Amino acid sequence: MVFETVTSVGGDEVLRRAKKFFAERIPQYAAFPEKEGPAYLVLRGQGGEEIAFAVMPAPNGGAGTMVRGSTLLFDHWVDRFLSTLPPASMTSLTAAASPTADAVRSAPGQVIG
Repeated sequence: MVFETVTSVGGDEVLRRAKKFFAERIPQYAAFPEKEGPAYLVLRGQGGEEIAFAVMPAPNGGAGTMVRGSTLLFDHWVDRFLSTLPPASMTSLTAAASPTADAVRSAPGQVIG
């Protein structure tokens, strides 16, 4: 499942927080970095399950960072992690009306697809 949200936190900080969250907050389902770069993080968890995060500038030139998380079995925990991120200001998200901006406004941790 793929989740998306837009946050006021910078991309590097989002990825740092993800590493900490999945290593410390859910010890029975901990996941640790397997691959990472400036705009992505792949964690490997229980049974070899993968959790992938990507960060990019907010859509339509808005302020903030768009975060996309993807996993097969850690859906609940990815959604919970995204809910810990502070949202971007609503004024930056309403700068341009588009289906993407409308979808982002609906809720943090929104399921895409």
